[in-house]
Amino acid sequence: MNSQLLEGKVALITGAAKGIGMACAIALAESGANIILGLKDKSKGEEVIEKIKKIGRDAYPIQMDISKLPEINSAITESIKHYHHIDILVNNAGIGFPNNAENATEKDFDETINVNIKGTFFTAQVVGREMIKQKSGKIINISSQAGFVALETESIYCLTKAAIAHLTKCLALEWAKYNITVNAVAPTFIRTPGTRNWLGNEEFYQSVIKRIPLGRVGDPCEVAAPVVFLASPQASLITGATLMIDGGWTIQ
Repeated sequence: MNSQLLEGKVALITGAAKGIGMACAIALAESGANIILGLKDKSKGEEVIEKIKKIGRDAYPIQMDISKLPEINSAITESIKHYHHIDILVNNAGIGFPNNAENATEKDFDETINVNIKGTFFTAQVVGREMIKQKSGKIINISSQAGFVALETESIYCLTKAAIAHLTKCLALEWAKYNITVNAVAPTFIRTPGTRNWLGNEEFYQSVIKRIPLGRVGDPCEVAAPVVFLASPQASLITGATLMIDGGWTIQ
């Protein structure tokens, strides 16, 4: 990473304690940004805080369960008080409850919607208000290939990730006049704590690999690097786009 690319910038990453969120936080720090860590449980960010401090950047953890609007509001208020501006938002936090559509529960549906759609929207809204004031900003939403292809047992998750891709276009259109770009990335299966058990099942792993032309799943750093690009001045003319990081799954 270019350690000066984002010098002086402040980036907020939701769901930053592990997996793709942690990788994005570290990659943005390596590119020069100071990092706000949006954490569902503020006490569980020790590992990523230590990694960022070793890079020589500031890591500021905040309590931020994005399914709760009061926590979104208080987290952004606290962040602005601390740094005075937020230049980059990575809307990463997300959940899913695999289940056949006929067996999905209202609880599964509501919890997934509350985090993946409601939480993503209102986090973007509250941060977006600050970016409108400063007449600049970069928002990167984490969608998924699941928003573009059908996956068995993932109907609720798929619909939320499809919604994120379209929300990205809507926000990009509304906020372009404020010099705010809004983009998304859509990864395939990535090796994270959340996918460890799935990808550790050989039968499931082989069923995934045969769908990916490049013949492998991804690592979190392979999502983080495109996120840094979209957050950088190098992507200044890109908005409303969803970048597929899927090894070719969706080109078939």
